[in-house]
Amino acid sequence: MILKTENLSHRYSSSWAIRDINIEIKDAGIIGLLGSNGAGKSTTMNIICGTLNQTEGNVYINGINSRKDPEGAKRQIGFLPQTPPLYTDLTIDEYLIYCATLRLIDRASIKSAVEEVKERCGIAHFSSRLIKNLSGGYRQRVGIAQSIIHKPKLVVMDEPTNGLDPNQMIEARKLIREIAQEHTVLISSHILSEINLLCREIIMIENGRVVFSDSMEAFNNYSKASSILATLENPPSKEDLLQVKGVTAVEFLTNTQARIYFDGNNDVKERLVIASVENGWRLSDIGFDKGLLDDIFKQLSSQSA
Repeated sequence: MILKTENLSHRYSSSWAIRDINIEIKDAGIIGLLGSNGAGKSTTMNIICGTLNQTEGNVYINGINSRKDPEGAKRQIGFLPQTPPLYTDLTIDEYLIYCATLRLIDRASIKSAVEEVKERCGIAHFSSRLIKNLSGGYRQRVGIAQSIIHKPKLVVMDEPTNGLDPNQMIEARKLIREIAQEHTVLISSHILSEINLLCREIIMIENGRVVFSDSMEAFNNYSKASSILATLENPPSKEDLLQVKGVTAVEFLTNTQARIYFDGNNDVKERLVIASVENGWRLSDIGFDKGLLDDIFKQLSSQSA
């Protein structure tokens, strides 16, 4: 088990920030950690990374209990905070050598570890450049490099694409996917579309408790469809569509594509097909509209209120 938490709980003064958080991650890949502000997400991450001692419960990193052997557990963890911990007056080489030393990498192995991680993160050609002269995207690469230089089993990243432009985001996601082939990557983000692009599983914390822990597919399919997307080459008016039994509202997204809301009875799809044939609407495509990620997030959040 690469990461396991048992009844993880933490209290600030008289209030519980998190309560009975149970997580099990067995394989390499990318896991998303979701939660609104104040949900307990940051507290959970800080305990996992060993920067905060929990009030109750246990954390195991690659089988090592972080309370009984904190140094051994931390050797298995790489961490990229929201703002990369960079010393900008150092060159990339100087900084990574320093990080390797902090990670207690054997002195004879430091040079090869630095060279390997520079190649992996695509920063070898900037080895002698001061970090303060790098773009935001390359600074993020250096931050990722320091988090994996000691080859940890678990890499924790807090908002890893925050502040990057679209092209830099694409490059950062590509690098994270490559890292996840050999490491377990736990990503915290409030950008649901990004989690959808990157993650195979999601853990969602709300009001200090886990309210969802399953695959990305299960998250996407969590809510029942309440609308239908239909493409009509000879579209009728909204009023005509509202005459179909079960249709409650109509929104045209383009001249030919409509989002049709219905009352929950799936037979409305068949009735739309029949109406199209009878009225010559030339229906070319129809399907249930999956719930938006934001809507699912709100549903899960409200369950824990």
